[in-house]
Amino acid sequence: MKTATIPSVRVEPDFRAEVESVLAEGETLSEFVEASVRASVERRRVQAEFIARGLRSRDEARRTGDYVDADVVLQGLQRKLDAARASLAKKRK
Repeated sequence: MKTATIPSVRVEPDFRAEVESVLAEGETLSEFVEASVRASVERRRVQAEFIARGLRSRDEARRTGDYVDADVVLQGLQRKLDAARASLAKKRK
């Protein structure tokens, strides 16, 4: 399979210097750019899947009428947070 290129991007010299300053030992600018693009593609794919699951869940809740009130969810989360904080405080003593 042949490889393809990603278009070059013009940036200010200061920004290029900043990018080059964070390269890992032996890492090239091209490797950094490729890794960054791959990470962005993956992040967007995961985000799109998350949104799709949320929309399906919303549609199912509308179809069945099976909802949980937001206040109930928040109260449950607050109880868990309070318990975790209390547990952590006991461990510190």
